Amino acid sequence: MTRVHDMGGRHGDGPVVPEPQGIVPFFEDWHRSALALTLAAGGLGQWSIDTSRHARECLSPKDYARFSYYEKWIAALADLLVAKGLVTREELAAGSAAPAPAHPKLFRAEAVGPALAKGSPYTRPGPAPDFEPGDRVRTRLPARNTLVPGGHTRLPAYAAGQVGTVILRHGAHVFPDANAHNLGEAPEPLYTVAFSAADLWGEAEAEGDEVTLDLWQSYLEPA
Repeated sequence: MTRVHDMGGRHGDGPVVPEPQGIVPFFEDWHRSALALTLAAGGLGQWSIDTSRHARECLSPKDYARFSYYEKWIAALADLLVAKGLVTREELAAGSAAPAPAHPKLFRAEAVGPALAKGSPYTRPGPAPDFEPGDRVRTRLPARNTLVPGGHTRLPAYAAGQVGTVILRHGAHVFPDANAHNLGEAPEPLYTVAFSAADLWGEAEAEGDEVTLDLWQSYLEPA
């Protein structure tokens, strides 16, 4: 079963309107605060980026559908903070908490710029790749986490069981299906795989259209 976020190819959601590249839109002042809170809380080291993605996916379908982008961030962050024991539900409801000593990993303002500039590389030493560019591969069916029932995965449902062509190899990367659930980084080879849009959707907007996905090795088998 898929979660509400896995909506690629679904009818009735209207057209996708891309934002200008390279611009992070803050349409409301609180959007900046939402981003800052998410970065600051993530800097405490209590969870990984994959854990935070899974938290957003686990919002109730009703809330996920009605929340804006940054509302999803804040709602998922609140769930994580409570789950990790950093705040209580009562403190969230009150909008304040009792004073406490500074966390040893407190993300101070002067550290934000260098940290963002450095980024968070997820390449790791890992097993040799099974596939080469040009190889035909089939994705796993169904699209699910095989380690944790209902767990996080980066294989979208619309691509499950489909045949595509490997076009790039990226080396080994942290495996999100494990990392989201505190099962270790479990690095695997990562590939970019191209799929015919007509194969995925039944028809393409233009002849020759493709969809490219970055997929981990355990999602794939020889076609």
